[in-house]
Amino acid sequence: MSKWVVLDIEGTLSATDQVLVVLYDYARPRLGPWIEEHGDDPVVADAVKQIKELAGHDDVVKALHDWMDADQKVTPLKTLQGLIWQQGYAQGDLVAEFFPDVVPALRKWHDDGVKLAIFSSGSVAGQIAFFKHTTDGDLTPLLEHHFDTVNAGPKREAESYRKIAAVLQSDDITFYSDVPAELHAAQEAGWKTVGVARAGEPYGNADFTPHPTVWELS
Repeated sequence: MSKWVVLDIEGTLSATDQVLVVLYDYARPRLGPWIEEHGDDPVVADAVKQIKELAGHDDVVKALHDWMDADQKVTPLKTLQGLIWQQGYAQGDLVAEFFPDVVPALRKWHDDGVKLAIFSSGSVAGQIAFFKHTTDGDLTPLLEHHFDTVNAGPKREAESYRKIAAVLQSDDITFYSDVPAELHAAQEAGWKTVGVARAGEPYGNADFTPHPTVWELS
C-alpha cells in the first residue's frame, strides 16, 4: 500500500445520486436566497463576479441552475453549493451516506498508517461538511487533506495531481476514482491508480484499462 491514498467521492465513495439528486435538490432553491443574504461575504461576492464573467450575463441564478442541469463542474457553483451544504449538514437537514465497504476500508487504512486525502470537484468546505456529518459519525479525523478544483485544479489534468503531490510531499500516492479520464491524468503525473467500478453508477461499466480495477474498497 502507498504512503498516501487519495480518493474521489462521487461514484467512488458515495452514490452519484446522493450528489445529483439529494444535494442538488437541496441547494437549487437556496442559491438565490443565499446570494441575497450573504452578498457582503467576500467569498460569495467573488463567486457572483466569476459567475457573471463565465455566463456572459447577469442572471446569476439562471446560470447556476443551467450548470446544475448539465452537471458542469464550475468552480463558483461548487463554492456556493458547498456553503449551502455546509449549513445543511450542520442543521441536520443533510446526512452523508457511503457505500457499505467505504468506512471500514477508510478506518483500516488509517489504522495501518496510510495517510488519506480527498480530491473532489466539490468545494473543500462541502467535503469537510460531508465527512463530518455521516451515518457513521464524524469521519474527518481519518483525513489529512482535502483538495478541490480551486486549490488543485481540474480533475482531468495531470498538473493538478502534480500540485497535490507537492503539497503531500510524496511521490508514493495511489488514487481511487470511478472516472477513467481522472485516472489517466493521475497516472500521467506518476501516481498509482485504481479504478472503482460500482454497479449501477454512471461509470460502472467503463473501460478502466490500463488501471487495476476493484468493485469495492478493502
